[in-house]
Amino acid sequence: MDKRLKHLNNLRSFESAARHQSYSKAAAELFVTQAAVSQQMRQLETSLGARLFTRRGRKMQLTDSGDKLYQATQLAFNTLLKGFNSIQTEDIAGSLTITSTQAFTSLWLMPRLYQFSVKHPDIKIKVLASNCLEDLRQGHIDLAIRFRTTADSDISEEMTYEFVSEDHVYPVCSAQLANKMHFNNPQDILNCWLVSLEHEGLINWSAWFTQAEIIHYQAHTKWTQVSSGDMALSAVLSGHGFTLASEALFSQYIETGQLVIPFNIKHPISFKRYYVYDPNSAKKARLNIFINWLKEETLKDKTKTK
Repeated sequence: MDKRLKHLNNLRSFESAARHQSYSKAAAELFVTQAAVSQQMRQLETSLGARLFTRRGRKMQLTDSGDKLYQATQLAFNTLLKGFNSIQTEDIAGSLTITSTQAFTSLWLMPRLYQFSVKHPDIKIKVLASNCLEDLRQGHIDLAIRFRTTADSDISEEMTYEFVSEDHVYPVCSAQLANKMHFNNPQDILNCWLVSLEHEGLINWSAWFTQAEIIHYQAHTKWTQVSSGDMALSAVLSGHGFTLASEALFSQYIETGQLVIPFNIKHPISFKRYYVYDPNSAKKARLNIFINWLKEETLKDKTKTK
């Protein structure tokens, strides 16, 4: 056997450091110290007789030799993963860890999850609600349900990003408030409290005001700020004005008559829903079952709104 293959553990650290362009991030991923990663890279460079990294500011950039080795290690590790998956049993029974936003898990996923558990009692689901972009591999997460308004964020070449649906956003209020206020035109919304998110991003009230041709909105003073969409809808359900929400979150309350959309004016920006997962996951069989169920539920929503 080629003596260079004794450095397989160092190659694992190299692949992580090359992917992150950082020794410290590789150390965090592998649960070792940065000094250990640095030492492993020196050993690997000595063994190969070639420089693999060069420092550029805070980043460790690959040399030409490093880039060649990186391509080879990725190919080799992917081949190993496929081999592992091919010999593992396709037993459906087991667990899956799912993550999505606090609002989506609370208002969309959890009310439906019992239906999945009834159909597939052998698949145990663990749900992690987080408004941060969790690292799927480091967090041992099998599936992330993510919402994006732009095409340039949180993309990883190692993960599959499967587009699911487009969720439009509307201003919603309680049926009781609508009956009390008798809204005649969009300008009347400024007579109410408006609930906004702490981190609005592109889907904000200002953009909707412009879309609805509402004037003098800059002088509006009745604001309530919350940290998540489920909190916003909870306030609005109690009669506390309006909030901007996506169809996925408020559709169930429209069906029951608790919420209404007095002004049928979409926000100019919508949420794009994606499923993010590792294409080489050893749990792919049961993950496919869960994803197919999610798609069925999403299709039901779209059918109801037509």
